[in-house]
Amino acid sequence: MSKMSTERARIALNGPAMGTRWSALFFADRVRDTDAIRAALQAAVDEVDTQMSMWNAESALMRINAAPVGDWVVVPEQLRAVLRLGLEIGRASGGAFDIGMGDAVTAWGFGPGAAAPEGIRAAMDAPRRPAQEVLEIEGMQLRKTAPVALDLNGIAKGHGVDRLAETLRDHGIADALVGIDGEMRAMGLRPDGEAWIIAVEAPDPDRRTPHSVLALQDAAVATSGDYRHWVEVHGRRLSHTMDPRRGAPLIASPASVTVVARTCAEADAWATALMVLGAERGADLARQRGLDALFLLRDDEGNAMGVGVGRLFSEEPAAIASAGGR
Repeated sequence: MSKMSTERARIALNGPAMGTRWSALFFADRVRDTDAIRAALQAAVDEVDTQMSMWNAESALMRINAAPVGDWVVVPEQLRAVLRLGLEIGRASGGAFDIGMGDAVTAWGFGPGAAAPEGIRAAMDAPRRPAQEVLEIEGMQLRKTAPVALDLNGIAKGHGVDRLAETLRDHGIADALVGIDGEMRAMGLRPDGEAWIIAVEAPDPDRRTPHSVLALQDAAVATSGDYRHWVEVHGRRLSHTMDPRRGAPLIASPASVTVVARTCAEADAWATALMVLGAERGADLARQRGLDALFLLRDDEGNAMGVGVGRLFSEEPAAIASAGGR
């Protein structure tokens, strides 16, 4: 048998998703209908967008936001699962992750419209109760017990990555690397039997360069940072990550927080929560929860210093290697 007949073909697919791109990389040792797989992957992320987007006034999420307080709303299964996970991590993080920040996100210009001074003042002045205190989910329905605007930007993209992985698995593909805009999930191993290599981005707003690299198998990684999406107020850049206590962007935070977890939705939400808590409180909670997290902090010269928590980042330094010396 010739060498070519035993080689596994490298297949890389991608498409639009949530204002950015999704990607899927896998290797096949037999003929695959890549058009059908691509279509299934696109349908999976489109469904997430249809249910959870703030940019689509007809999305299931926006229908919840538009519903009067006290009215029960039928919620699709996927959205219910993401809402439940968001509320769970909200409770576990002491409210640092809060899916009820939609008014602040919109007011500060991180939603579909431009920043609005009146909305900013209202968001900062509004009395706030965390989403887990004002949402009730029973069966297929949900209701708000107090006014709240939901925003899933801190978890929906990670869920979209998980849906990509589930879709490939449904097509009999067990080894792959999938992602949406830097949120990644590694399935199984590469054809050479090694783990998938994923870069942790340096917190540089002007260029995309790796700070470190991770070797992952059957795990997901997500990063929350202050350097990609921001607004400038009085000459100061403010992160898109909201401080639930203030109804406004974080003022002081790590440059970025990277979390490795079982699913990308969990990694996505926890990265946001730890970003809100900051390096000290966030690292303490990560240790308590058994999370693998990397906090990148800027020194006085603007260089990124890493503080790792958990087995992956602390006890096994070989799992994360600085890319600077390569």
